[in-house]
Amino acid sequence: MLTEEEIKEIFLKADAFLTGHFLLSSGLHSPYYLQCAKVLQYPEYSEVLCRELAERIKELGVDYDFVIAPAIGGIIVSYETARHLKVRGIFAERVDGELTLRRGFEIKPGERAVVVEDVVTTGKSTRETIEVVKSHGGEVVAVGSLVDRSGGKVDFGVPFETLWRLEVPVYQPDECPLCKEGKEPLVKPGSRNIPLK
Repeated sequence: MLTEEEIKEIFLKADAFLTGHFLLSSGLHSPYYLQCAKVLQYPEYSEVLCRELAERIKELGVDYDFVIAPAIGGIIVSYETARHLKVRGIFAERVDGELTLRRGFEIKPGERAVVVEDVVTTGKSTRETIEVVKSHGGEVVAVGSLVDRSGGKVDFGVPFETLWRLEVPVYQPDECPLCKEGKEPLVKPGSRNIPLK
């Protein structure tokens, strides 16, 4: 089993633990950003991390039929975790701001899903993905992520496995000390289309 220190080392090697002034997908601001895409661009890192996530999901002892993630950050995580779990991996993507299934992906009523993510902060994208599964008659049996930025505060109502749990400061935009200092420009490195203010 990989330790959190070993996982952090992978992120540091990939230059994926960034400091500055960031607008997160949740709409919150933070002085730190974990750019998982910089890690997942390396197949060897993707394989190691997602194999570890798959092993932890297996240890839960739940039955699952497929893995699903929100696009775009979760696509590689879904595929690679599904590969290690020996099930299919799909993703939901945004159409007019709403997550939905496209590209011929189907969820049959009664199928059991593991929802995976690259990074969980507030859990918004994960919850939206859970709703996609439920809307098709599926059941979510577990959630997994490479990183949990909430420090363990997010509850999805099912077992939640993460490789690296850390508490990173986040701020409402109108309470952000970085905005008030005005030294660092606000940067939006994520995939959700949120306008900079």
